[in-house]
Amino acid sequence: MIPASVDASAPTTAPTTAPAADPGGPPPAASPGPDPTETPQGFGVGARITAAVMTEDYARVLVGILSRLDGTGLVRETGDVSTYLGGHETHLQRYLIDLAEDLARTEHHATLAVTLSRGCPGEVVCELPGGAGPRSTEVTAPRRTGRYASAEWALYPLADQVTAGGTEPDHMRDIYAAIDHARELGTFRGSEHFVTRLEGDIGEVIATAVAGWLQVGRSVQHVTSHLTLSLNSPSHEGRELTTTTGTVASAETAEVTR
Repeated sequence: MIPASVDASAPTTAPTTAPAADPGGPPPAASPGPDPTETPQGFGVGARITAAVMTEDYARVLVGILSRLDGTGLVRETGDVSTYLGGHETHLQRYLIDLAEDLARTEHHATLAVTLSRGCPGEVVCELPGGAGPRSTEVTAPRRTGRYASAEWALYPLADQVTAGGTEPDHMRDIYAAIDHARELGTFRGSEHFVTRLEGDIGEVIATAVAGWLQVGRSVQHVTSHLTLSLNSPSHEGRELTTTTGTVASAETAEVTR
């Protein structure tokens, strides 16, 4: 096709022959490839999730919830063990909060296990070399749902080399920073064996884990995180969220604050 701005009747000029490369000189510089940190799929950003609902018709309940969720911007592959989600971190957070909220609205005891990963050199959808560099992403504000969740959370900064910016790997430094952020959000409840205990609004609990994952990812290429949520557990009786702050209170305390 000839662009409209070109006169098709005008004579063409024969291309000039480029001089041959000096066989004794250095090879021509290769054009740089695309930056693998620019796109979520190129960087291996994703999650694996497993939901369980304690009811006899759990299959109908789960299929119904999954069919209603907004999967915009995400790749979803469901297997017999878990569901894979791939896409931008903001879309992942939205989907996880929507899923957990819908599970809670069934009023059945439910659990949701989430594994987050980004920057894995061995990820199926990308071929990131070690040292490809971290990917900086803005932390999305929590969306409160009005539903309570308890959770156990673990964060793993898989740093084994100095970054291009000169940051020395220090996984406990990054983990403590993420825990401090959980304290700021009001979801931190304490440290237990191998996990950090989180409680609060479903949206804020999930956002706590995602925020820690993203903040560490600003200086560490490969970061994973585990989050297991419990919803409508019988042990949650007597606890509810205060309407003003979203913090957890006993039923008696909540009644006084109304």
